[in-house]
Amino acid sequence: MNAVPPEPDFLVPMSAPDITEDDVAAVAAVIRSKRLALGPKSLEFETLLAQYVGVRHAVAASSGTAALHLLVRGLGLGEGDEVLVPSFTFAASVNAILYERATPVFVDVDPHTYNLDPADLEAKITPRTRAVMAVDAFGHPAPWQELDDIASRYGLAVLDDACEGLGAEYRGRRLGNFGSGAAFAFYPNKQITAGEGGVIVTDDDDLAAFARSARNQGRGDGPWLDHARLGYNYRLDEMSAALVGSQFIRLETILQKRAQVAARYGERLASVAGVRLPQVEPHVKMSWFVYVVTLDPGIDAARVIAGMELRRIPVRVYFMPIHQQPYIQAMELSAYTLPVTESLAGRTLALPFHNHLSEEEIELVATALEESIQEAGG
Repeated sequence: MNAVPPEPDFLVPMSAPDITEDDVAAVAAVIRSKRLALGPKSLEFETLLAQYVGVRHAVAASSGTAALHLLVRGLGLGEGDEVLVPSFTFAASVNAILYERATPVFVDVDPHTYNLDPADLEAKITPRTRAVMAVDAFGHPAPWQELDDIASRYGLAVLDDACEGLGAEYRGRRLGNFGSGAAFAFYPNKQITAGEGGVIVTDDDDLAAFARSARNQGRGDGPWLDHARLGYNYRLDEMSAALVGSQFIRLETILQKRAQVAARYGERLASVAGVRLPQVEPHVKMSWFVYVVTLDPGIDAARVIAGMELRRIPVRVYFMPIHQQPYIQAMELSAYTLPVTESLAGRTLALPFHNHLSEEEIELVATALEESIQEAGG
């Protein structure tokens, strides 16, 4: 039996959920009710989230990955279909495409926002292209006006991997209102959490009906053991729904706290040489998922990371390009050169980030970063 490794002795946690006694009580109430699955808490959360986003349907799922998979399958994407997707993302974006044997076509990103580059995306459209998987990187909305224009011209479906962006807005519209459907996720480092968990939001009645059936082993409207289609065990349990639903009530406060922490980071790091801070377009409202800085080219990122960890401050590379991952290269999908994505590889560092990060903790992180950059030759 493998032992659980000890937690590193860091001075500042990398992330931390915002859990209150009300959240604990909400979960305890479900346990006492003995209705632990397919109960009222999931439906209640779905209703509240759909209203918040401004769509007709929300379908809770066991994870953000499950939600993305249901979107891909629900739109009928499969073998022979190409789906445009950024390489600068988490693996789940691409995996959901691969689960259905569709082909991911990797697109480069904008050097400022790290979202899909519309020009590179349009250049990679072929007769086999069926859809675009957009990603709202780090909680910054993708360039939705350009993406919608391209999709309309070429007749493409658009899926929104908004797993990092709950509460973000693009030109006054909340994420979840773009494309055929969107997925949010509730892992512990997200804005609100169910431990695991995800949700699909959509105005497409057929897509929502498919997702409700497919997440529940393909059951239809008939007897419990009648299955209308191939399905999955992608249900969200009632304890998780209660936990994320309780936090959802104070979502706007949580988002404000995260924005305040990001602003304090920005003020403290503005004068640090060798590092570029996150850039937010003026027409968007950022939903701060992580706080990612970018080292200048030529600075040894490995030495910076080692220096920070020596000072007992955690830091994480965010992201490593998916097209360079071993499992993707083994598939021999295609040869890709993505200059911006490859330039960013290893230089984007996520700093400790959560709602309750104190001024003293921010100072510890900033000082460690500044000293580590100087030691690394920055």
